[in-house]
Amino acid sequence: MHQIRTADPADYDAIAAVIDQWWGRPVLASLPRLFLDLFHGSSLAIDGTGGPEGTGGPEGTGGLDAFLIGIFSPSDADRAYIHFVGVAPEARRRGYGRLLYEEFFRRARADGRRTVSAITAPSNLRSADFHRELGFRVSGPVDGYNGPGHPMLVFDRTL
Repeated sequence: MHQIRTADPADYDAIAAVIDQWWGRPVLASLPRLFLDLFHGSSLAIDGTGGPEGTGGPEGTGGLDAFLIGIFSPSDADRAYIHFVGVAPEARRRGYGRLLYEEFFRRARADGRRTVSAITAPSNLRSADFHRELGFRVSGPVDGYNGPGHPMLVFDRTL
């Protein structure tokens, strides 16, 4: 099993290189560099062991197998937020998403946070199911959450 580590700003380039491929559509705009520049201390990564291209690098070089971009809210001392989570297609079904969430919960609790939040598009039923399995309460879709015509599902989990 791979070790979870704290992310660092240099991880952005590796993520940017694969994120659209991992999602099968353009999503990089939803993850600007500032998240890893400013919130890397509350974000996580799991490094690969050198699998095929798509896991962060060519054969034999390692790279990322999974990442979680999270924030300990500077405005609400009780809340943490998970902004983005990705697992390389070749690394799926290994439990990495769950491991990253559980480690984020542990770190958020240690920082005095009592609630973890996340959002996703209403069409992302797999995400909604995953969050429910992890004990999140799902609200919505909340109309206009991200502006007119942009409803979102809102997830909250008490730690």
